[in-house]
Amino acid sequence: MQSFLTEQEVSRRLNVSVATLRRWRLEKRGPVFVKVGSLVRYRPEDLDSWVAALPTGGDMAGGAVAVMTARAAR
Repeated sequence: MQSFLTEQEVSRRLNVSVATLRRWRLEKRGPVFVKVGSLVRYRPEDLDSWVAALPTGGDMAGGAVAVMTARAAR
């Protein structure tokens, strides 16, 4: 049998509230979920894939350098 995560488990893993997960579901922008009757569950592999596909930041490539250069020129 496949293992599933509850809303509470996913909210703890992502450090967001259960309300945020629910809003994401309504907006169709959060991780893929499964309905088991009236219960919402998440597959661990779907959660991992969703997190891996999120944009990352912190590197100074591209537009960030141009903005910083423009500010420094003022």
